[in-house]
Amino acid sequence: MGLFKRLLNPNKNKSDEKAKKSDTSKYYPEETLPIDEKFTYNFNKNGGKFLYCESINEVLEAFDNILIENDWYERDVFCVDRNLSSRFDGFNLNFTTKGNTTFFLTTCESLVGKNGSILLSSNQIKEKKLNELPFNFIVFATTSQLVDTISEGLRIIKNRNTKQIPTNITTIQDFETDKEKDFMSYGSSTKNLYLLLLEDL
Repeated sequence: MGLFKRLLNPNKNKSDEKAKKSDTSKYYPEETLPIDEKFTYNFNKNGGKFLYCESINEVLEAFDNILIENDWYERDVFCVDRNLSSRFDGFNLNFTTKGNTTFFLTTCESLVGKNGSILLSSNQIKEKKLNELPFNFIVFATTSQLVDTISEGLRIIKNRNTKQIPTNITTIQDFETDKEKDFMSYGSSTKNLYLLLLEDL
């Protein structure tokens, strides 16, 4: 996707960007960027770790690098999605839905550009609260899951689940563990979160 490649190549069109920014306020990145760039900007600002992948092989390689970096091999992993645990099988992990685990492997409902948050529901976390889940998250998502606002993400959930709308819908957007919480984030659960984002558009 062109936008992520531009993010990975920041020198490209730098003079054009400077010219644009000089005519705008300090809120320029949040207000005028496309959804995907807006999400990346806000997600990184929230402290999330972002890994953009163009193929499933790159996803698996990035996943392997996360395990190596954190010494997470041969550990218990909380995962309620059997398709997801099958996709990441072969890394010598024990997938479970019980007990204390090293990290939480999950998909999500949507990636919200406006605030860089990740929208989850009972499809991913059952009836657990965020503070009941492991501190470490690895989220697997695709670029087609990017939405501008939480309201848009909620509409997608409703349209996708006409017979029974998932319960326990929540967002997570606090990924900086050493940051002092401000009033708006007070009471939210901080998570050490990696996002594996697969290009599918």
